[in-house]
Amino acid sequence: MDFLAGCIGGAAGVLVGHPFDTVKVRLQVQNVDKPLYRGTYHCFQSIVRQESMFGLYKGIGSPMMGLTFVNAIVFGVQGNTMRYLGHDTPMNQFLAGAAAGAIQCVICCPMELAKTRMQMQGTGEKKSKRKLYKNSLDCLAHIYKREGLRGVNRGMVTTLIRETPCFGVYFLTYDILTRSIGCEPGDRYMIPKLLFAGGMSGVTCWLSTYPVDVIKSRLQADGVGGVYQYSSIADCVRKSVKREGLIVFTRGLTSTLLRAFPVNAVTFATVTLVLMYARGVEGPKDSEPATPVTTHHTQQQAQASSL
Repeated sequence: MDFLAGCIGGAAGVLVGHPFDTVKVRLQVQNVDKPLYRGTYHCFQSIVRQESMFGLYKGIGSPMMGLTFVNAIVFGVQGNTMRYLGHDTPMNQFLAGAAAGAIQCVICCPMELAKTRMQMQGTGEKKSKRKLYKNSLDCLAHIYKREGLRGVNRGMVTTLIRETPCFGVYFLTYDILTRSIGCEPGDRYMIPKLLFAGGMSGVTCWLSTYPVDVIKSRLQADGVGGVYQYSSIADCVRKSVKREGLIVFTRGLTSTLLRAFPVNAVTFATVTLVLMYARGVEGPKDSEPATPVTTHHTQQQAQASSL
């Protein structure tokens, strides 16, 4: 059930957040000497004007297919790891989240590579004159044909460095917030509380590893058009800082945080509610006040800390 709930939550999150992700990637990898976009709003505006609304949804096929399974893996592994660890503590929440983050990199890295390449394709064009990739699967097939398995897994190390602590922070923050604000079944404000806790968890986890994401995006976009700029992670960091200063590690952060809150609010709330109703836990009431939950067993069922 953890896996099914993760699937549904993942699909909902992709639909809400993909336009913000497109803006984030464009800002992260644009040429600093000849920038196309002045900031987040200008990037949104330019994409819609030059490429139509569909431009914001370029590359959505990859995360729609991949993130559905990624979230299934993340919530499934996290839930099973928590059951294996036995005790619902903040440290165990972090460890279970970190384990889930590391394992899902196998799917996440190729998926984000295809997404990034698709998002960069036809930049500034309403109708791309020459499409190198027809879709996400075609993109991965092209990369595999030219660069082999290593090319398909470009950015794997940075993805691991980003995802492992990131998901630890993600589940730890959600656990702390749901315990602090109280998300018991029967609470008429349970859904807004779940949305708030999920949204803030997303914001916190992105802030914790965002500089790594910038480097990952640059490495995965490197080679578009056949020109390679970076030979390694260290080379990418060195060249990026030398040309743009430390501010390079905040490129695209605004659109990322704008995306992080609604996407993770929807994802976590959906997963939690699916699990609650699947387990027969009564949902929020509209006409009566919340009934305090006193038993440890029932509280574990109600909160995402026991997913």
